[in-house]
Amino acid sequence: MRMINYFAEASSSDTVIKVIIKMNKLILLLVFLLTACSQSTDKQNLETNATKTSESYTVSRAEYLSKLQGFWLGQSIANWTGLVTEMDKVGTPATMPFYTDDDWGSKDLPAIWGEGVPHSDVIDFFFVEEGQPWGADDDTDIEYMYQYLHEFHQTSLLSAEQIRTGWLKHTYSEEDAPLFKKFPDSTAVQENFLWESNQQARILMAQGMLPPATSEPENNAKYMMIDAQLTTEIFGLLAPVRVDIALKLSHLPIRVSAKYDAQWISQFYITMHSLASKVDKSLSMHQQTIWLAEQARLILPEQSTPAKMYDFIINSYQVNPNKNDWEKTRDAVYQRYQVNNSDGYVYNDPFEAGINFAASLVSLFYGEGDIVRTIQVGTLAGWDSDNPTATWGGLLGFMIGKEGVAQAFKQDNLSESYWIHRTRRNFPDHTPNQLGEDTFTMMAQRAIKVIDQVVIEQMQGRVDVENNVWLIPENRS
Repeated sequence: MRMINYFAEASSSDTVIKVIIKMNKLILLLVFLLTACSQSTDKQNLETNATKTSESYTVSRAEYLSKLQGFWLGQSIANWTGLVTEMDKVGTPATMPFYTDDDWGSKDLPAIWGEGVPHSDVIDFFFVEEGQPWGADDDTDIEYMYQYLHEFHQTSLLSAEQIRTGWLKHTYSEEDAPLFKKFPDSTAVQENFLWESNQQARILMAQGMLPPATSEPENNAKYMMIDAQLTTEIFGLLAPVRVDIALKLSHLPIRVSAKYDAQWISQFYITMHSLASKVDKSLSMHQQTIWLAEQARLILPEQSTPAKMYDFIINSYQVNPNKNDWEKTRDAVYQRYQVNNSDGYVYNDPFEAGINFAASLVSLFYGEGDIVRTIQVGTLAGWDSDNPTATWGGLLGFMIGKEGVAQAFKQDNLSESYWIHRTRRNFPDHTPNQLGEDTFTMMAQRAIKVIDQVVIEQMQGRVDVENNVWLIPENRS
């Protein structure tokens, strides 16, 4: 508007010349400001995320170390918080209404199997303080195992045989699992902490079958369950920036237990984790998570049920004028997918990947990039509530780093010890003088070495030790 007024003021050639000079000065000023903003953004990204040259990305290994610690910490907080309400609410709202925000801080109700959880009887955030270890659970322990298998075999790409051998060595069968007491006064039972499709896959692997055959419908009737989401998100972090490599690394681990919708949903989550290394950090956390989700949406087959679920839920969020009323979209998910079986989805089981993918998107969108709010909504949303919370707790924890997680929850004494042998077996004890067998710091340090190998062998990139960065070529395919 200001430049148009210049022309309106011109009444002689001299005036026109003066106007042109003023316009040139204004243009030069705009160019200077745009250049300065660009340089500021580049500097910010250099300090916090990947920067792109004409042919490659530069990712700080030091920054990535803190982010990986944040991944494990955020995932553990979310996992153990979500476990409080796991399978409490799986539909039938007339007789067992869903949780809402008003239930936060109230007494936990029994799950569909009639029991609560031993670590908390209140619906609230759960923290483990220094001196005690975070217990392994199925949302973290198989990811831990996969990282270890990369370390043990010194490989950037696991083979089907290495995966099968690892599962049989590090997970229990139903026959050789140790006795486990859920409550101090309860009867001890054998528990191998494998559910649904993962359990069937292990049985098949014990019989000699290899992935991907272990997820073929004729061999594994549970192939549409949520299991692969629990076990494979870490592959996105082992392949920063490069989604193509992340999907290559995760192909067989996903196909241990998932095919079709469950496979595509797992790839959606892996894509977000990989791209978290290149998201524009000048955007707000809300904008960053939306960008990541929109990029991951592109890998879902266009006419697939997960793609249609995504489109319905993000539209429901966008048109909702009250962004605190996440329950409105959750209730719409229940009606559309559990009751009406829309978009090609036929609900059979609250452990399915589909219904839990829908619930996870509700918490992602309404959480708006805030790790605290995202985990809270995920915990209250229903169904298999510990799994979506763990997914987003890990991703957002990675994005803000270990210190960011502690600050978000206003905690200054969080444990970073990890007790893998709570649920799995035959791993080295890295911390023989303290409870647990590992720490998030050491887990992150070893992951950096795995990523070094992935960058070199799978990406044909380079580890610049002097500057402590990875130089990752752009995918040209």
